[in-house]
Amino acid sequence: MLKSLVVNGREYRWPQSPTVVICVDGSEPAYIEQAVAAGVMPFMAGMLARGADLRADCVVPSFTNPNNLSIVTGVPPAVHGICGNFFLDPDSGAEVMMNDPAFLRCGTLLAAFSEAGARVAVVTAKDKLRALLGHGLEMTPGDAVCFSSEKADQATCKTNGIDDVLELVGLPLPSVYSAELSEFVFAAGVKLLESQHWDLMYLSTTDYIQHKHAPGTPVANAFYAMMDGYLARLDRLGASIALTADHGMKPKHDAAGQPNVIYLQSQLDELFGPGRARVILPITDPYVVHHGALGGFARIYLHDGLEVDTVAEKLRKVDGILEVLNRVDGCTRFGLPPDREGDLIVISTSEQTLGTRAEQHDLSQLKVPLRSHGGVTEQRVPLLLNRPVDSTVAGQPLRNFDAFYLALNHALTSA
Repeated sequence: MLKSLVVNGREYRWPQSPTVVICVDGSEPAYIEQAVAAGVMPFMAGMLARGADLRADCVVPSFTNPNNLSIVTGVPPAVHGICGNFFLDPDSGAEVMMNDPAFLRCGTLLAAFSEAGARVAVVTAKDKLRALLGHGLEMTPGDAVCFSSEKADQATCKTNGIDDVLELVGLPLPSVYSAELSEFVFAAGVKLLESQHWDLMYLSTTDYIQHKHAPGTPVANAFYAMMDGYLARLDRLGASIALTADHGMKPKHDAAGQPNVIYLQSQLDELFGPGRARVILPITDPYVVHHGALGGFARIYLHDGLEVDTVAEKLRKVDGILEVLNRVDGCTRFGLPPDREGDLIVISTSEQTLGTRAEQHDLSQLKVPLRSHGGVTEQRVPLLLNRPVDSTVAGQPLRNFDAFYLALNHALTSA
């Protein structure tokens, strides 16, 4: 057996016990803090007392795809290439989803460990992530599996390394817009670990609840209470657990409950004329019911000789815009790939979102006041382990994509 493996420039120790890294989508620290305070997460309360209660920064833009891929590669988007859920492909000029593994520029540590002989299991809530997370895995029953809650009924040994998932998990196929989509992820992880030994497991949920319910509310606490039960079961199975999030979540609405939106495309058209600037919203994905494609990060591409400094100066005066960065400064600060970035990066304040034009956003299905993410105000996330970590971690700046590194290299078997 190998003692360690170098992946994307980092050396990872070979797992000595089942190592489970969990990405709880949209889970700002307050969700767990308030659930623990309310007494609905008794296992987590004990885990924090005996393990590691840390904080980390996620990748900006603070969206699902770039952060999940950072977690499973251990590097920022400048290296792995996935810089949003949605982007303007410079090769084709088309606006496309970043779901295709062809956009990945490095391998995952999951695939590297699998190739070296580790047993690897991946369960994600939304199918949009499955191909990216499973890239490079040779799907073989008992050795490598990767499937989503959303399409668990369609899993096959050839495509996913497993079939009859619903029978294994013992739950019905959940709705994509439900808390049950995430519960299925946890239940599947437990059932997989009960059925055989897995060296590495990655579980990734959806933020349906966090988009609708604030920390400490009854529905949010019920969701985290559900999670607590599954974490306890994983712990009893001997797993070394690291839990983090892809981003936080903030309220983005006014006192009347209406979304706070700066429609950037409309403003740019009014300021400089139609067609001279193009706004791309990297939050965009197929699941817009709970956020209406409104987030805290936007890219702007300039045309017809429009100057970066001129546009930036105008936008910085707009109420609700926190920062406007040019491509070089933005990529340097946030670790983004320059060839996939706009001429300008715009980030909103914590209470605001960025849109294109009002008529391009269907907000009719937002049944509760908008909560969303994408900017720097949603960057702080939990990084929690069920085992203590060695003293070298103390005081170090941490990222959510340090989760596997801490679990494999710095977690101690006992306090």
